Amino acid sequence: MLDLRFLDSRPFDAADRELNSEGSSLDQSGEKGLFSLFGSDAGHFVHPSFVIPAVTNPIEFLKHQTSVDAENRIKIQKGTTTLAFTFDGGVIVAVDSRATGGSYIASQTVKKIIEINPYLLGTMAGGAADCSFWERELGRRCRLYELANKERISVAAASKLLCNMVYSYKGMGLSMGTMVTGWDKTGPNLYYVDSDGQRLKNHLFSVGSGSTYAYGVLDAGYRSDLTVEEAIDLARRAIYHATYRDAYSGGFVSVYHVQKDGWKFISRDDVFELHYKVTNSFQNFCILNPIPSHAVWR
Repeated sequence: MLDLRFLDSRPFDAADRELNSEGSSLDQSGEKGLFSLFGSDAGHFVHPSFVIPAVTNPIEFLKHQTSVDAENRIKIQKGTTTLAFTFDGGVIVAVDSRATGGSYIASQTVKKIIEINPYLLGTMAGGAADCSFWERELGRRCRLYELANKERISVAAASKLLCNMVYSYKGMGLSMGTMVTGWDKTGPNLYYVDSDGQRLKNHLFSVGSGSTYAYGVLDAGYRSDLTVEEAIDLARRAIYHATYRDAYSGGFVSVYHVQKDGWKFISRDDVFELHYKVTNSFQNFCILNPIPSHAVWR
């Protein structure tokens, strides 16, 4: 068993300082929060470690097994559509529910939004097992942070925790493209974290094989001043259109809304039923708004 948690040598940022500053580890009585809860045993905070191939260089070993020249190539195939965006009313998160292995549809009912805690949500894109395991581990560590510091962890710090954990296994086969979002002292926040340790902040992300189709709908309809109903409808339509064009996305469209008092589950709709709702809506729009006979297309 090889523990690689010390390989992360990147410089600290603001989220690191929040996780490592002396003040954040003090409880209200002035005692060290971690030690007052768990004594001197730091084992509660050790990153999980895995048994990896007993070879000299695990990263090169994996590259050899997945290269196009490999005799028995391991071809990792995946597909999904997830999205999230912030707006004046909070954060909207929407996902599909199809799990695939190439052209094989393994499941139509995967829950791709992971409820990290009442104020934080994570999404799954890539390997289902990788995303599920690491985001649930993130939930455990966020809870330990709350117990030690008597306050909720920020979205920035939570995303940094996830980033630091998966970076230790960079190049060893993890497949993750996740979003971590929620509401903290600074308001709604949204971060993208992947298995290479990349961490980005933005107001809008879509991840997965169907993300290009989802971006087309989002770019056409997104505004920061959307009402809650408009934002929910935009997210639902973006996922639906992605499932219509992307063979690796489908099943159900799940939507969550994150507000100041926490996240709220909004809906779970079958894309088959959504197809007819969207189609009928478009047909009614064309009937009510016919193209003038003198119109000229340029």
